[in-house]
Amino acid sequence: MRGVIALDGPSGTGKSTVARRLASALGSGYLDTGAMYRAVTLGVLRSGGDPAAVAASVVVTVGTDPADPTVLLDGVDVSAEIRGSEVTLAVSAVSAVPEVRQILVARQRAIIAAVVDSHGGIVVEGRDIGTAVAPDAELKVYLTASADARAQRRTRQDSAAGRQATLEETLADVQRRDDYDSSRAVSPLRQADDAVELDTTELDLDGVLASLLDLVDGRGLRTGQAVGR
Repeated sequence: MRGVIALDGPSGTGKSTVARRLASALGSGYLDTGAMYRAVTLGVLRSGGDPAAVAASVVVTVGTDPADPTVLLDGVDVSAEIRGSEVTLAVSAVSAVPEVRQILVARQRAIIAAVVDSHGGIVVEGRDIGTAVAPDAELKVYLTASADARAQRRTRQDSAAGRQATLEETLADVQRRDDYDSSRAVSPLRQADDAVELDTTELDLDGVLASLLDLVDGRGLRTGQAVGR
């Protein structure tokens, strides 16, 4: 694959899972920008420090191999810890701090540039990829799904990972994050004007992946493929 594919959308649309599958199918790099905000949030919770100061001082290292997307905070693997309820409840507030976003967007752009240079292409997922991080991405897709469907997916995912929460609690959290992320002053969650909207409510993972690959081929982004083919 060549270029950048930006996958945006709210929590529970399946971005992380399908982004990794898509990157694997295309032989490209992968970047979970949300994991970077979660790692900084964990640093804030541990230190009690100012979010901007923590973002500037901690070293967040994210794996760009879709088969091994590790997340290190100051050299320690925190891939599991950043998915816990404490971080989930705090990450929206931390990620809304303008200085935090400025610091992490700069790091994300550097990672994207390095992976494109070394591998030719990368799939990047988050909430502001098409609008702020990679506005010149060759393909932008905004994933959506009903709040109920997203809450059900999150509940199953948490249960599989040993994190317990009721469907009602998860639905309330999904709606809270939607409101917070959509209303923040800097880089709010929104669909880029030139993004393709893909509703995943009635699609399983294979269906979403197939739809994305159709879009990739429609843009001619596979190596050796003619544009418009």
